[in-house]
Amino acid sequence: MADFGLHNYQQEVVERALKGENIIIWLPTGGGKTRAAVYVAKKHLETTPNAKVIVLVNKVHLVDQHYNKEFEPHLGCTFIIKKVSGENKEKDFFGLVVKQSQVVICTAQILYNALINKEEARHVELSDITLLIIDECHHTQKEEAYNKVMRLYVEKKLKGEKPLPQILGLTASPGTGGAKTLDKAVEHVLEICANLDSVIVSAKEYASELKEVVPKPRKSFKIVKERLKDPFRDHLISMMNIIHSRMNLPPDFRLKECGTQEYEADVVNLEHQGVQEKNRLLAQCALHLREYNDALLINDTLRMIDAYRSLEEYYSKKKTNPIDGTDTFLLELFEENQVELKNLAMDSRFDNPKMDELQSTLLQQFGSGVPSRAIIFSKTRKSAHCLKDWVLKNRALQEVGIKADIFIGAGNGNTYMTQNGQAETIRNFRMGSLNLLISTSVGEEGFDIPECNLVVRYGLLTNEIAQQQASGRARAKDSQYAVVAQAGGREDRRERMNEYLEELTGQAIDRVQTMTPQDFCTKITQLQEMVVTCTKIEQRRQAEKRSRNTASSIQLLCRNCFAPVASGSDIKLVENMYVNVNPDFKKHYTFGEQLTLERSFEDWEPGCTISCKICSKKWGNEIKYKKCAILPNLAIKNFVLESPGQERLPVKKWKDVPFTVEEFNFQQYCQENFTDLLD
Repeated sequence: MADFGLHNYQQEVVERALKGENIIIWLPTGGGKTRAAVYVAKKHLETTPNAKVIVLVNKVHLVDQHYNKEFEPHLGCTFIIKKVSGENKEKDFFGLVVKQSQVVICTAQILYNALINKEEARHVELSDITLLIIDECHHTQKEEAYNKVMRLYVEKKLKGEKPLPQILGLTASPGTGGAKTLDKAVEHVLEICANLDSVIVSAKEYASELKEVVPKPRKSFKIVKERLKDPFRDHLISMMNIIHSRMNLPPDFRLKECGTQEYEADVVNLEHQGVQEKNRLLAQCALHLREYNDALLINDTLRMIDAYRSLEEYYSKKKTNPIDGTDTFLLELFEENQVELKNLAMDSRFDNPKMDELQSTLLQQFGSGVPSRAIIFSKTRKSAHCLKDWVLKNRALQEVGIKADIFIGAGNGNTYMTQNGQAETIRNFRMGSLNLLISTSVGEEGFDIPECNLVVRYGLLTNEIAQQQASGRARAKDSQYAVVAQAGGREDRRERMNEYLEELTGQAIDRVQTMTPQDFCTKITQLQEMVVTCTKIEQRRQAEKRSRNTASSIQLLCRNCFAPVASGSDIKLVENMYVNVNPDFKKHYTFGEQLTLERSFEDWEPGCTISCKICSKKWGNEIKYKKCAILPNLAIKNFVLESPGQERLPVKKWKDVPFTVEEFNFQQYCQENFTDLLD
């Protein structure tokens, strides 16, 4: 293995895979899991007749990253390697790509679609695959695409169907699944092993070498005292109390403390209750309170002016179309207090001490004279934008040469980045034209980000997996992993809890590794049988739920103004989108900006965003299907369903609607709507 550049600890963890066993490789971030997997793939291709290797990733950008940096350089001269994602057209004949290739790198969703699609050009059987490599395999849980693929595998295994591919999972952080005791953490690790039908292996004999190659960064807690006075926060809470009194809440109902995640959960439930009870006052007040609570959370982490601007932006959109007294009351409340809020937000006497500590931490690193790279991990896209604005306007940070940009999730809209934008930002960071990334959790896992001298966790409440992934970004010599938090605050407590959970994960894996092979196999089979049974029960329950109502008996109401706008029978499924095929639906909405997507699609193209004509609530966007059919693509979270008994049901996802949505029939649609043209 020396010619392949593997360390001894990498050779140790692949031994069982080279013997054909199903394994999960557990190595820290930066430990070379992918390189070890490439080596296993190489040996598998050289020794297995008709070998077919599929590499699964959970994010689109990782398809290119694994192809360009690992698999193509090491295997491309000898074997046919293809990469497939939603970005290229090969997904539309994925089955043929698999037949013609020896290694295919793709997203898990593409493989799952191919496994359940019976169309020959797109279909793949698990028996076609001889080695299945699953990157970041701790995501093989619940309804993740990884788990959908592996559930098909487990069902075949339990039925005794063969052949099945060898499994190779890769992870830096299996986590405890929320467990805080060793027994429960062991159960979680066993569930991941069962989902992947694999044992978990780690470096034992060469653990000391692993520590030398992947040293842990120096960890420091940057603890600040609570603000003695915070009049901006106090004023926001007084405004929230005015809204509370307007809502006529039951006397025995007690909202949690303002400015907490628990309070947010309360007002989300109140909005649902308002929708169900046809109580627009309750629903709208709850929505506005969530915005105020967001402002409190921003104020706790960022600048007061950032919190003020978040409310200002929200209410600037509300000025255009108030539809009743509730809207007028909420808008006037903000406008009456707007000047005072802005004045308080500009008062430097009450600045956030966390920002001062963050500045000090950055100056200490970048002012040291040592060429530096750093990442700040923050909670939301909004906070990332705010931090970038702060850095670029901060004279002291600019004087030490900090060149910052954001790194956030890919998507549509101003608050997202395009995938090309992500790639360009990483390239600039690698080349040195940027030396500070301000990232959401998207930067914690998977991205090939250059070694950093400093990683800062700022205003985060996440689990031990995210903590381990973020810590693994500080790979440079003598690097620092810093946590900026208030003394005894939520972030401080969570970070210290995560340290305990990280140790607990290691203890749980040790316990699993010491099980006898017979006990391990027995437990894994029991868990697999239970999961298959539970899945069938849930599928039956969902089918029964969808059969309770006919589509025509369900009405769709605007989530904001409760205007009835469509019937369930108007909704059809096309290309994984839920569209309204009733041409009369157009009279209910107005058009917004043209939606632009980074990639193109074979059968459809995006159109304009659409909003409720009465209240301006955004509903989704139009699409043009097969160059002629204009179809509104709707997000169900923007509507409420009304059943025949007048019961109202808010739904987050289309899969949870209580009726069956039929596939779109393009030919029938054309016959019904373009008869004059067809004649």
